[in-house]
Amino acid sequence: MASGKSTLLLDELDVMASVVKDSLYEFLLEFWPDVCAEPYIDNWHIPYLCGELERIARRAASGLPREHDLVVNISPGSTKSLLVSVMFPAWVWTWWPSASFIAASYTYSLAVRLSRMNRMLVRCERYAAAFPATHIIEDQDTKGYFVNVSKGERMCAGIDGDVVGRHADFILIDDPLKPKGARSEAELASANIFIRETLWSRKKDKAVTPTILIMQRLHEDDPTGMMLREFGGAVRHICLPAELTDAVKPRELRRHYVDGLMDPRRLGRAVLDEERRVGEFYYSGQFLQSPVPPSGGMFKAERLRIDTPTGPWTQRVRYWDKGGTRDGGAYTVGVLMGRNGDGRFWVLDVVRGQWDAAEREARIQQTAAVDGKAVIIGIEQEPGSGGKESAEATARRLAGYRVRLDRPTGDKAARADPFAAQVNAGNVCLARGEWNSEYISELTFFPESRYKDQVDASSGAFKLLTRPTIRVGGGFIT
Repeated sequence: MASGKSTLLLDELDVMASVVKDSLYEFLLEFWPDVCAEPYIDNWHIPYLCGELERIARRAASGLPREHDLVVNISPGSTKSLLVSVMFPAWVWTWWPSASFIAASYTYSLAVRLSRMNRMLVRCERYAAAFPATHIIEDQDTKGYFVNVSKGERMCAGIDGDVVGRHADFILIDDPLKPKGARSEAELASANIFIRETLWSRKKDKAVTPTILIMQRLHEDDPTGMMLREFGGAVRHICLPAELTDAVKPRELRRHYVDGLMDPRRLGRAVLDEERRVGEFYYSGQFLQSPVPPSGGMFKAERLRIDTPTGPWTQRVRYWDKGGTRDGGAYTVGVLMGRNGDGRFWVLDVVRGQWDAAEREARIQQTAAVDGKAVIIGIEQEPGSGGKESAEATARRLAGYRVRLDRPTGDKAARADPFAAQVNAGNVCLARGEWNSEYISELTFFPESRYKDQVDASSGAFKLLTRPTIRVGGGFIT
């Protein structure tokens, strides 16, 4: 009897193994209890994403050049991490046990937590019995890095870490940026550089190895924005906002929404209403998958009117926000703004470039000559002695022009608020120019925009146009 029972159990394992090898979705259903104490809640997006991951994995296993990398934007609480970081690698090992994975998250501790869950699944009794080729080697068995007897590997990394010496068949990126990090230019840059320069170099075969990124939209220049901008047609973009909006991609997925909701059981109206109360930008990024709320950002850029300028001008100001790195970093921007007789404000011209210090100063002088001596020139004076010396050096080079040095106070959003109020009231017009598109885009996404230089320069120009200034020694105005 004991022998017959053992044979029956082996047969059951064989049947189960055969079924789940063919379907990531069936694998998830089968092994959910081995990973989660909570009951599984199904929704259409889970089998859909399983199908996408399956196709990518089968192609990689066949050694065929990848058709695309995958970017998925979806709300928190949608089983995204369990699917991509825990279930997917364990499922691939059921039929490709020698596959290797590098899995990254915004901190090493988060990456290790997901790695530990993946390891716990691979080590559970049923999985280990059904798939003996995936047994973990004792001396290569840690929470953050483990290797199976078929030489398959899973290594985790934080965005601030390193993966030197490792190459993978799959690059998994799960939440590479925390919400607060989206407000830091340094953290945004760090996440994008790590993905673009470090993880990209860790592929076993650059033509074959796929990158799979899953996250919420947090900023115009978050890793999703970076990948879509820099890799374009090589990326398949799936965007699943919690509510039915124009952001849904592919558009045919709109038919799965029920009463306007992507996942009514996990993310019903009551849950979403509570999340919405946290904040407009928070809700838009985390749940609507848009860096800008439906009501618009700080600037209602659609209220800008592009037209032919109408003078005469009561005053005109060209304000410079200076950068100093050639072909990289922040831009140098000079915004020419005027106020006409009926009180409207016009953005008349934008000069913008990534120049070194010498070329920047030459451009400022050339632009001053074109604008003429009737135009006031505002120069932003950054904090510290270096900022003061740089601003005063520029002013000396502009001897004979009406130069004003400006020491901004407060954060960028606070400085932009008076100008935003006039834009939102429909009191700001733009002269037609090639710069219009980039200018409007920056205002649309501000304060979550990739660059803020044009807004900074516009805020400074508006300040000098509308606030009285006081003359001090040396002819400088603060």
